[in-house]
Amino acid sequence: MNINENKMLKLGILGLGEGRSTISAALQSEKWELKKICDMNEEMCRQRAKEFDFHNYTTSYQEMLDDKEIDVIAIYTPDHLHAEHVKQALLHDKHVVCTKPFIDDLGKANELLEVAAKTGKKVFVGQSSRFFEPVKRQRKDFEAGLIGDLITIEGYYHADHRWFLKKGWSLKQSFKWLYGGLSHPTDFIRWYLPDIEEVMGYGMLSANGAKEGLKNHDTMHFIFKAKDGRIARVSGAYTGPVQPVIRDSEMSCILRGTEGCSQADYMDLRYAVTTNTGEEQVITWEHKLKHYFRFEGKSHHAGEYQNYLEYFADSINENTTAYPDLKEGIGTIALLQAMDKSLATGLPVKVDDMLKAYNISRESISL
Repeated sequence: MNINENKMLKLGILGLGEGRSTISAALQSEKWELKKICDMNEEMCRQRAKEFDFHNYTTSYQEMLDDKEIDVIAIYTPDHLHAEHVKQALLHDKHVVCTKPFIDDLGKANELLEVAAKTGKKVFVGQSSRFFEPVKRQRKDFEAGLIGDLITIEGYYHADHRWFLKKGWSLKQSFKWLYGGLSHPTDFIRWYLPDIEEVMGYGMLSANGAKEGLKNHDTMHFIFKAKDGRIARVSGAYTGPVQPVIRDSEMSCILRGTEGCSQADYMDLRYAVTTNTGEEQVITWEHKLKHYFRFEGKSHHAGEYQNYLEYFADSINENTTAYPDLKEGIGTIALLQAMDKSLATGLPVKVDDMLKAYNISRESISL
């Protein structure tokens, strides 16, 4: 395809809970045409149809797969369904956007790698945290060499998500904040230090989480070691009060370099950087508030979904790779499962040991 050709791509969306933000994103983007939406819950379909005045919905995923006009399917179903839904989309000649965490079982990784290679279709992991304005600016400055070479990185996600525990499925044994929340700052680590060798972490279930019936850790701290010796850290806490916004941010990525330091505060649209000249700069994007936050305060941030959908559209039209791709998505799941094992054992875990357990070669993925 000619790099200058700007084809408007036709999108199908599967899963209309989180997919709500993607409906808004697609309808407002000049690079996408929303073709069909799908959820097994027909009442959910009706609700979204009314909310967005978009009435081409179905409760049958197969009907969406069989629609030859659809170029891309965006998947927002429960984690344990991702692998099969991605596989079926690829086999029906569709490119794929899949929300994080990409898959919940590394045993399915090799099959997905084989199917993607056979079909030639692109898979993009919707790791939305990379597509907020402060994080985008931080990455741009880093790649421009503004803070020199990276020494270490810190990421955290601390949020009072006790409201989330009112959702019945969040109290099931299968739900873990490690994947539902901590995967965001962990992705920051992977973005800047992709070659993580070993991880060590501790976790606990807080008094608030236990009172509400949560089954797994809601408070966690991890240390990572990359193959080149650099280290990083990540922390997450999800069922208690957090620092006021004027003091802190719910989620942040901090880069410490040889010549400077930068901090991107995710949903607060705030970025700070200190350069080798000693200059300190703080940038905010209040004028972008309506782009990012379109409904329900900050619980749905459709703007970042539009950002990553348009990034993926460009990659398809220009035949480039959109990151995180399939290989990077699998690498991140390997790291998250190593983190999970460390929580269970209280011991450091090597990522290569997780890969070997599932017969996944390091060369076949991105680590």
